[in-house]
Amino acid sequence: MSHTAFYISDGTAITAEVIGHATLSQYPIEIEHITSPFIETKELALQLCDHINRCYKTTGNRPFVFFTFVEQEFKKLIKQTECISFDVLSPFTKDISSVLGMQPTPKLHRTHSINLESYDYRIGAMNYALANDDGQTTKHYDDADVILVGVSRSGKTPTSLYLALQYGIKAANYPFVEDDMEHLALSKELNKNKKRIFGLTIDPARLAAIRHERYANSKYASIRQCRMELREVERMYKKYKIPFINTTHFSVEEISAKVISEMGLERRKY
Repeated sequence: MSHTAFYISDGTAITAEVIGHATLSQYPIEIEHITSPFIETKELALQLCDHINRCYKTTGNRPFVFFTFVEQEFKKLIKQTECISFDVLSPFTKDISSVLGMQPTPKLHRTHSINLESYDYRIGAMNYALANDDGQTTKHYDDADVILVGVSRSGKTPTSLYLALQYGIKAANYPFVEDDMEHLALSKELNKNKKRIFGLTIDPARLAAIRHERYANSKYASIRQCRMELREVERMYKKYKIPFINTTHFSVEEISAKVISEMGLERRKY
C-alpha cells in the first residue's frame, strides 16, 4: 500500500520535515516524502492543493500533510484537500498561550531566519572544520571545542562538518593511520588538548566495506587490517581514558548528539 507525506511551509519547511519524519518513522510502512518550502502566494498554495488531491486519486490513500503556515487562508486551503493534515505548531502554541496569557504573533520566516550571532558562529565553525580536517594542521587545537580522533573512514569528517554547520561547534579531526599503529600514542598537540578529544570507532566488517568502496581489494580495506587498527586505537582510548563511541549503527546526527552530550558542548543554533 503506497503512502505519501507532504511537508509544507511558507518558510524552509524544516520544522514540518523534522516533526513529520520523526512521527512517521515509528511506523513500518513505505512512504514517498515530498517537501514544499516557500509556499508564499495563493497561486502556489492552490497548485500544491491540486498536487495533494491528485496524489490521493493516484494512490487511493489520503496523503499525510505536515504544515507550518503564517497565513491562515493557506491553512484552510490545505485542510480542504483530500489529506490527513497536521498543523505542526498549533498544539504547542495553544498550550504556551495559555501559560503566558498572550497570543502568538507569527511572522514569515521567523523560525529559521538569520540570527547574526549564531550564524557567524556556524560559518566560523565551518571554516575551522575545513581548515583542521584530517590532521592537516594541529596548530589551532587550542581553539577547538572538540577534537575527533579515530582510524580512517570511521566518521570523523562528516561529524565535524555537521557539528559546525548545525551547531556552530568548532570540531577538528585527526586520523590514526597504519604507520602510527606500531607505537600508537597521542602526539604532543593532542596530549596537550586531551580534555577536548573524543574518539570514534566502528565494527571491523563495516569499516572494511566502507574502505572497499574507495580502494577495492587493497590492504587498507582488508578485514585483517581493519581489525588490527581498531584494536590498537580502542586500546589507546582506554589507556588515555578518552571517551569514545562505536559509530556503526548511528547516523551522523546521532553521533553528533552523543558527542555534544558526552563532552558537554554548547549548541549555537538559534
